[in-house]
Amino acid sequence: MSAFGTKRTSRSHCGVNATIYGMIFVMDGVHDMGGMDGFGKVEVEKNEPVFHATWEGHVLAMALAMQYAGAWRIDHSRFAQEQLPPITYLSASYYKRWALGMEKDIIKRGFATAEELKAGHATSAGKILRRKLTVSVLQDILTRPSYFREQQAPTLFKPGDRVRARNIHPKTHTRLPRYARGKLGVVERCQGCHVYPDSVAVDQGDNPQWLYTVVFTGKELWGPDADPTLQVSVEAFEPYLESA
Repeated sequence: MSAFGTKRTSRSHCGVNATIYGMIFVMDGVHDMGGMDGFGKVEVEKNEPVFHATWEGHVLAMALAMQYAGAWRIDHSRFAQEQLPPITYLSASYYKRWALGMEKDIIKRGFATAEELKAGHATSAGKILRRKLTVSVLQDILTRPSYFREQQAPTLFKPGDRVRARNIHPKTHTRLPRYARGKLGVVERCQGCHVYPDSVAVDQGDNPQWLYTVVFTGKELWGPDADPTLQVSVEAFEPYLESA
C-alpha cells in the first residue's frame, strides 16, 4: 500500500493474544502502526548507508537464501515478525526484527532447534531444502518475482465502485491495515489475481484473490480535522471489501 502524509504506515497486521484472568483475547498487533499518533516525526537520515553494520547485510542474504530455497514465503517471514513481543518489535532495528523473525521460522519449520541456534552449531542432521542459492542464480533472486495467479472467479468490483473495508480482526496475519477497517473508499484499479498472504502466512496455500487499489480520503480515515487534500491508496484483497 502507499500512503501520503506525515503519519507512519505499516504493510501488515495480525492479532496478538493476551491473557487476562485466564481469558484469551485477540488484540491488534503493535506492528500495525498506520494512522497511530505519538511516535513522532519520521526522521530522514542524510546520506543513509545501505547497511549500518555488516551483520545487517548478512541477515538480508540469509533471508533471501532461505526464501529461494523454499523454506518459507515472504508473508511467512512477515507473520513471524508480527508475533514478536511488542516491546521487542518497537525497540529492535529493522534488520534485527528480520533476524528474530527468521529464528522463529527456522525453529518452527524444523531447520534447527533453539538450543542449536544458541550454541551456534548443529547437534543433529540437517533438514534438506529443495534448492540452494548460488552465485550462478543470484540475479534471479534479486529480481522481484511475480505474484500473479490465474483468476479463480470474476471480479466483484470495478474501478469507480464505492466499497467499504471490512472491520476484521483476524487471529492470524492479514495485510488490511487497521486504520482502513470499516472505512469507505473508491476502487481505483484492479491489480489482477495474486497470492493471498493471509492464507500463505498460516500455511493454507496460495488461495489466489483479486487485488484492488482503493483510495480513501484523509477525512474518512482520520476525521474532519484531517488535511482535506490528503488521499491514501491501499492495496486491498477482495475478501477485505464489501459493496458500500
